[in-house]
Amino acid sequence: MLRIAVIAGVLHSGGKRNLIMEYYRHIDRTKVQYDFICDSDSNGIPEEEIKALGGRVYKVAPYKNLITHLKDTYKILKENKYEVMHAFDNTLNIFPMFLGRIAGVKVRISESISKGDKNEKKTLIKYALRPFSHWFANCYMANSIDCGIWQFGKKTYDKGEVSIFKTVINADTNAFDDKLRESTRKKFGWENKVIYGFIGRYVPQKNPLFLIDIFNEITKKQENATLVMIGFGELENEMHDRIQSYGITDRVMNLGRRDDINQFYNAFDTFLLPSLYEGMPVVGIEAQCAGLPIFFAKNITEETTASELAHYIGLEESPVIWADKIVKVVEDYMPKRRSYAAEVKINGFDSKSEALRMQSFYLAQINSVDGYERNS
Repeated sequence: MLRIAVIAGVLHSGGKRNLIMEYYRHIDRTKVQYDFICDSDSNGIPEEEIKALGGRVYKVAPYKNLITHLKDTYKILKENKYEVMHAFDNTLNIFPMFLGRIAGVKVRISESISKGDKNEKKTLIKYALRPFSHWFANCYMANSIDCGIWQFGKKTYDKGEVSIFKTVINADTNAFDDKLRESTRKKFGWENKVIYGFIGRYVPQKNPLFLIDIFNEITKKQENATLVMIGFGELENEMHDRIQSYGITDRVMNLGRRDDINQFYNAFDTFLLPSLYEGMPVVGIEAQCAGLPIFFAKNITEETTASELAHYIGLEESPVIWADKIVKVVEDYMPKRRSYAAEVKINGFDSKSEALRMQSFYLAQINSVDGYERNS
């Protein structure tokens, strides 16, 4: 059995965790197993599930304690003598790839699952490190073409050196469930409301303040519109202040951090995601699978289109224009609600089939001696 070191970094509830776990749940674990190496300040490590599936969890010092973090990670890689390591967007993976090389890991996969924005302080370091992202890795991977080109460069992608493995979900468990919709809306008192939903972190990348601006305009068009937000983050107080300033406190529900989100995809009437940037957001695929119209910012890759329910609007457009377009689509679509699981599968977003392709990729790299030191 091949045991792979998965460099997960800080693992909270959210897209990265869902992406890794969906692949892990559906690979043949008699042939391939995952060991998770996570920062100890993670708050969303699904330890019980990982152990039940036969995996192991190693916690290393937080990244802010860089020297200890590197020593801890190196020790784990060296002692377990991994043949393959797979790093998911851990500061462009430069440090883990270096540690893997000096620890003797033969196949070092660097995966890009996000991009960046030059106006966001948090991602300035990404731009600084991007020219060095080829160093020490010998396999490049991304969850979208846009992410692959952003991190590794168009020349590298055009040469066929970036393997694309999409953000995937379990299409069957995320399919629309009319009974779940009805029970959830009854539980929260949403029976006669139009529910606009958001699930994500309250951070600049997700652009939640602009989301509130949009919803404020929607309230002027629909008396029964309600915004339901599920998440947490540094902008929460500022969001609260903006909601109060608009006088729409009674039209917004903040449900905080939750893991039981499947019911909400079913209960919402539309999903809003005006992010500054994304890789290939898992919420976008999950929403569409549940038959939920979703409105993305245009700078999010259109590779996230799994169905006709994906709509894209430019961030240069005013909140009024966003509201006009959203309300028109929502009012036309609501009576036609159905599952889009079949479309999600056809378009390659189902974890069951893609996990087997990932598994074959791992095994092929082990057997490809030429690939061991490519681009090292």
